[in-house]
Amino acid sequence: MPLSRLAALYGVATSYSPSPDRTVPASDAAVVAALTALGVAAGTPAAVRGSLAARETELRERLLPPTVVCWTDADADEADGAAEADSDAGADSDSDSGPESASADHGPGAAVGGGGAAPEDDPGTAASADAPSDAPSGGPPGGSLLEAALAALPVGTRLRVRTEQGEVRESVERLPVGVHELTATAPDGRIARAHLVVAPARLPAPEGRTYGLLVQVYSLLSRRSWGMGDLGDLTELTTWAGRALGAGFVQVNPMHAAVPGAPTDPSPYRPSSRRYPDPVYLRVEDIPEFAYVDENDRERLLALLVRARELRGSVLDEGALIDRDAVWELKREALELVRKVPLGPGRRAAYCDFLAEEGEALEDHATWYALAEVYGSDWTRWPQGLRDPRSAETARARAELMDRVDFHSRLAWLTDAQLATAQRGARDAGMPVGLVHDLAVGVHPGGADAWAQQEVFAAGMSVGAPPDAFSVQGQDWGLPPWRPDRLAESGYAPYRRLLRALFRYAGALRIDHVMGLFRLWWVPQGRPATEGTYVRYDAEAMLAILALEASRAGALVIGEDLGTVEPGVRETLQEHGVLGTSVLWFERDWDGTGLPLPPESWRADCLATATTHDLPSTASRLTGDHVELRDRLGLLTRPVDEERAEAAADVGEWLALLARLGLLQGAAGGVSEQSEEAEIQAVHRFLLRTPARLVGVWLPDAVGDRRPQNLPGTWDQYPNWRLPVADAEGRPVTLEELAASPRLHALMDVLRGGSGGAPGPSA
Repeated sequence: MPLSRLAALYGVATSYSPSPDRTVPASDAAVVAALTALGVAAGTPAAVRGSLAARETELRERLLPPTVVCWTDADADEADGAAEADSDAGADSDSDSGPESASADHGPGAAVGGGGAAPEDDPGTAASADAPSDAPSGGPPGGSLLEAALAALPVGTRLRVRTEQGEVRESVERLPVGVHELTATAPDGRIARAHLVVAPARLPAPEGRTYGLLVQVYSLLSRRSWGMGDLGDLTELTTWAGRALGAGFVQVNPMHAAVPGAPTDPSPYRPSSRRYPDPVYLRVEDIPEFAYVDENDRERLLALLVRARELRGSVLDEGALIDRDAVWELKREALELVRKVPLGPGRRAAYCDFLAEEGEALEDHATWYALAEVYGSDWTRWPQGLRDPRSAETARARAELMDRVDFHSRLAWLTDAQLATAQRGARDAGMPVGLVHDLAVGVHPGGADAWAQQEVFAAGMSVGAPPDAFSVQGQDWGLPPWRPDRLAESGYAPYRRLLRALFRYAGALRIDHVMGLFRLWWVPQGRPATEGTYVRYDAEAMLAILALEASRAGALVIGEDLGTVEPGVRETLQEHGVLGTSVLWFERDWDGTGLPLPPESWRADCLATATTHDLPSTASRLTGDHVELRDRLGLLTRPVDEERAEAAADVGEWLALLARLGLLQGAAGGVSEQSEEAEIQAVHRFLLRTPARLVGVWLPDAVGDRRPQNLPGTWDQYPNWRLPVADAEGRPVTLEELAASPRLHALMDVLRGGSGGAPGPSA
């Protein structure tokens, strides 16, 4: 069918498989909507035929795709060093440290080509001979491996490369890592240019094995917090955990800038901007200018500190929920006062350097926040002229609001600096990894990124998930997806800038829903999630950019790959060094007995944990509290007795395995005689028996917290993202109390091997 053919040429799926033995067709309406969002006319049969003919002609006649990828065995530092050495030694050097797919046939001045364009029936991403046979395929024709792209060129085509470092070369051999410009000139005079991504084939790997803490920063209050955890608290946590507990990392929630409003959406996974951090996390007292606030403003500042203490007390001592809006109101007033203090010469120079380095991206970000103060936090409702960040009206408004633009630029600088301080503190405390930051799937459609980067977002679409056994109605996350074609045309510039910004203060990056590097479920706005379809991305290019930026930062990458995963995705991620995520309760022999997976059968390349922010705490699961909570909120779809029985059986099977392995330490070694605390310790002894390279402890588990931070499927029924870390009775626990908690130290002794449980291999 013409529509199916057209969809295939743009990476739009016409069916999906919720399970290996079942295929569900996507509706024509969903396919047409996705194509329309990609700028393809497909609303009528005639439009489909015209678009199909145009696309086939384009693919047949083009010399190069917009972006091509070349993998190298060298890491970023080695490849850059080899390039410099090659430049010094001249073109006669026979070092083989360059890209593996750049063979001698493509040497200096050589003409290349394999006899013509790729076959019309294979316009998607080309696969190399050494790619895994089960790797996902059928991506959009937006990129390919270099070897395949060169083979498809007409015989006699000549190449020229302008490298990221400024060199001009007549060959693709021995190129340094980076994003370069490749020019191909065919014998008939046609010229094509493409972005050439040269990246290390594997990301950095952990040095040995380490363990660490997982925490939602806002939930970690100290006696110095202003009503929610902040970057001062995070710095204290990392320094203490590294020095006193021997922890190797601290994983945090996304620190992305939120959409302002009353009330602010508390979810850190639906931000205004993923590139810039949220200033609500600033520790105001740690800003150097705080100490020099003018006498006239000192009294106001002290009054704000009193109100902050009251707000903190309401959460810690009176059972109030974390109120970001109240916290931000106090901090904003204080930051306005602190901003009056002139920056010293060194600080001024540092701020100017930050402005210059960030350039237009920061100007756009700060402009959106300044405009949001006047017109509200949804740019689609602003006056027409202001909806375009490049319009004359926006330029005039920016000039008129320059003081506010500078204020929000200053906040980005200050927050960036405190995040960098937290990471330095972690590394100085001996952590081999340090901070593990979290990258959300997308951004709010009315926020700063969606406004500033409209050209790379698919208008009228939202990211979600198709119907499955866990959500029969599917999911709509309300996040506009990136357009794969626009990413490829730009050489993945928005993606590169985003990763570079996050890696600046990260020892590792967790990528939420890492399967989104391969494909995303697009849902037309106004339609149910069941009426969506998958749109594929060029995973080769997405992974190459990720490997390039992570290697340059010397950082690890952890992919959240829970749930239904397309065949071949985990294998491809592992091949390139992306660690997976393994949660104990999900690790069963699904292809065999269905019983809990023994520790030796777990994968090594992963972060192994007992739970996450979206799941019940370990204490809640062990006691069955999570079933009772969902029953109280009316979320169960079966009788509560059935849910209780299934949950108890699940836990019972795991406890039985722990007992057989000798990990439960009780008076008589029986399951029924274990305390909840002992069972939690046993769970973590089990994680140490696996070969997992990273083992994570959900910080609330260390004090017996029973409340999940987020309960999927709820909004007003449950206080998602607004709970402080608490003990088994629900009493909030401060950072200072955590540091002195015997229960926490007993659990961490398990991680250090002090309470038995042989750790898995270190490599």
